[in-house]
Amino acid sequence: MKAREMHRFSKLMALAGLLLAVQLNAVAATAVQPARDDEVLEVLPAVTRNRPAQTTAASASSAPASDPAAAAAQAREDIGVARQTGDTRYWGRAQAILAPWWDRPDAPADLAVLQATVQQGRHEFAASRAVLTAALTRTPGHAQGWLNLASLERLSSRYAESLAACDAVERSGQALYAQACRLETKSLQGQNLKAGQDFQALIDRAANASQRSWLLSLLAESDERAGRDVQAADAYTRSLAAEHDLYTAIAFSDLLLRTGKTTQALKLLTPLPETDAVVLRQATAWKRLGDARWTAGRQLLQSRMDELQRRGDDTTLHGRELALAALWLDDDAVRALPLARRNLQLQREPLDWWVALQSARQANDQQALAEIGSAIQAAGLHDVRLASITAAAKAAK
Repeated sequence: MKAREMHRFSKLMALAGLLLAVQLNAVAATAVQPARDDEVLEVLPAVTRNRPAQTTAASASSAPASDPAAAAAQAREDIGVARQTGDTRYWGRAQAILAPWWDRPDAPADLAVLQATVQQGRHEFAASRAVLTAALTRTPGHAQGWLNLASLERLSSRYAESLAACDAVERSGQALYAQACRLETKSLQGQNLKAGQDFQALIDRAANASQRSWLLSLLAESDERAGRDVQAADAYTRSLAAEHDLYTAIAFSDLLLRTGKTTQALKLLTPLPETDAVVLRQATAWKRLGDARWTAGRQLLQSRMDELQRRGDDTTLHGRELALAALWLDDDAVRALPLARRNLQLQREPLDWWVALQSARQANDQQALAEIGSAIQAAGLHDVRLASITAAAKAAK
């Protein structure tokens, strides 16, 4: 996998969301009969339209069954499409490719790690961790597996465990990825200045545009946590110029929305695939600009959630986006707060803490503010954005 794919995967899926980015599932749930043979029911994304026929789930389930290397290559391709387009059908395609080895204790390590990646993308974090742990016990030199595990541990605010996984990456012979892994984790623990300097040293030695773009995005996030918004915006801009990435674009849009640069945020979001995270942020920008289009965006998000509920899907896996929609679009902090707190049971990245704190502050729930603040302190997370919310809440008392 490319550097960005190796190290950023779980974060992308957390921000991009897991609700439907296309209408296919809604069509499948409701039997729609075209009135004419030439009636268009759905226009697929270009990357979906152009897929070779042999990558469909039906043929994929048989063709690579005896060839783990071919299965791994195809699964990686499908995972890449899922993460960069938001088209959730590609998670299913990847699982279909991996089906002969899915949940098998003797599955080749590469395929077990890819299974865990699919589960990670679906927010099945506990299952993903269990599969990774078992695979790494059998194959302790698997660098990609350790990187995925380090990412899962950071997502859970388990920074000591993440650093241990980063060290295992280095023992597996991937020194650059191990160093970046450690820098990202230490930055979350407040060592932003040193991390920023060391990130820059890695950027200066980057082997190609993809690697430079990935490292710049890590630097941008570190700068944001340190309260260096101008520097973070510059790093995001340079990252996207070197190589465009959906996760980085969404993260940059959050900075622009937070700092009042709403028009710039909307310009950045407009060409992106309409994942739930993108639609949510577009609607937020439109609302702040007084553009009535925000209501259509809100309705689209609600219709996607309604469809998930009709299918019996677990909506608790979408707590972050649900809480943000309640906070940003519905102006309902009281409803956003329990959604955000429940989401913290699943994932604890800075954005998850932020929406919980912001909801508690706007709901004027002092007990929740204190409890969430204590949990952040206990986790060892240092983030100026979070500290400013608690400080403002104390000053308002």
